[in-house]
Amino acid sequence: MRLSELMEHVEILNILGSASGEVSSVCYDSKKCGRRSLFIAIEGLKADGHDYIDEAISRGAEIIVHEKEYHPPLGITAIRVKNSRRTLGILGKNFYGDPSSRLCLIGVLGTNGKTTITYLLESILTAAGFAVGLLGTVNYRFHGKIISAPNTTPESFEMQKILREMLDEGITHVAAEISSHAVDLKRIDDCAFDIGIFTNLSHDHLDYHHTMENYFQAKKRFFDEVLPNKGKELPHKMIMNADDPWGQRIISEGKLKPLTYGVESRGDITADPFRIDLDGIEAAIHTQQQGRFDISSSLIGKFNLYNILAAVGAAVALDIPQQFIKKGIEGLKSVPGRLERVNDPGEPQVFVDYAHTDDALWRVLQNLSYFKKGKIITVFGCGGDRDRLKRPLMGKAATTWSDLTILTSDNPRSEDPTEIIKEIETGIDRKTVKKISPEELRKTGEGKVYSVLPDRMEAISKAIAVADVLDIILVAGKGHEDYQIIGNKRISFDDRLAARDALTSRFRRKAS
Repeated sequence: MRLSELMEHVEILNILGSASGEVSSVCYDSKKCGRRSLFIAIEGLKADGHDYIDEAISRGAEIIVHEKEYHPPLGITAIRVKNSRRTLGILGKNFYGDPSSRLCLIGVLGTNGKTTITYLLESILTAAGFAVGLLGTVNYRFHGKIISAPNTTPESFEMQKILREMLDEGITHVAAEISSHAVDLKRIDDCAFDIGIFTNLSHDHLDYHHTMENYFQAKKRFFDEVLPNKGKELPHKMIMNADDPWGQRIISEGKLKPLTYGVESRGDITADPFRIDLDGIEAAIHTQQQGRFDISSSLIGKFNLYNILAAVGAAVALDIPQQFIKKGIEGLKSVPGRLERVNDPGEPQVFVDYAHTDDALWRVLQNLSYFKKGKIITVFGCGGDRDRLKRPLMGKAATTWSDLTILTSDNPRSEDPTEIIKEIETGIDRKTVKKISPEELRKTGEGKVYSVLPDRMEAISKAIAVADVLDIILVAGKGHEDYQIIGNKRISFDDRLAARDALTSRFRRKAS
């Protein structure tokens, strides 16, 4: 691509060297540079790309885009820009030919529910005959192709690359989870979104955002600055949870006319009546545009009713006929690691869920408590090198709703798992919740108790071993993840497989 075309709409401060020529590739990782590459130096959260300019040149880069002061050697072009990170998205859009402008792109934002909503949208849009791509926490996928997801939302250049691949393969609609980091770091500013969905906001990522107001403003920026400027002009581009107080703020302060959904409030899309049990959800969905229709979903919990209503809102905004909305909802049987059942009939109910915030854990356990016939047993931990403020809050949430809580490791990363657990314990009311040793777990009687087992496999196995057949066991925090990060090592570990193995061992013990 010609350099002049690639740099269109970039805010350039000055150029040293030739402004003409061809660019073979764009890279922000110096190791990926080759002959005639353009290397863009970005100051990241952990490393500064400006420190790797010489390496990029040694690998063949001939053009350097930079933000800090830099004087290039002979034969190298240096283009200084106001904001390197912002420039990366523009370069991606130009390099890949602005693919999102020819796709229907739906962004889903919020602390909880994003993954399930994108899966529901995928099912609904597929039922309506569209070719659908998905970008999110579990993976990026389209037409049977699966790409591992290093981030919930891809980096801006990768975002454009993947959207281009989707477009070239005939994809028409894309549902994307949009993280607050992605909005704040402007990864998605050069994407033309047709619809934005807001689910809810609760305590998370404050290691990055520091305050809830900052966290909220990152989400709100999408609806104020990104969504209004690009994409198709639909009557409703903004689908909002009217039952969430942060959603109400976006509605009152936002620039776009919202299509609202809710269970407690009378939004544009509601459910009444509805029934929720361990077999799923049955509900009468009411929309102002398409009237009433009944759905039966295998998803569990009131929070999943909200997720269904959010997906219905987007489908209604896109004029998807009622029968395809119903078919799509009912066709989605489960979502990986989202209240995913792993037990067989006749065994204790065992669910694996990605809940890794106090609000998500609170909601999942509150919903499971409605179906309680025996005890509720929860196994969870908190990730290392992440928001420490939520640890005691998660301890409180788990022990409030559980009869037995086992504190364990999540992804401790560089932290000591026992120190993480100690911080979780500070949120537990020791007047109402008794701490017991792992050896005492089989002797639990009346009252709430908790124990500590840092080894996650051991904690899951012990929870299932001591459960009665009427008990409900929740293994929370990691969901779909098939790894555990301990120190700087990433080891194979899947809560679902660990729980299944423990159930099998329990059955064998009983049989013998």
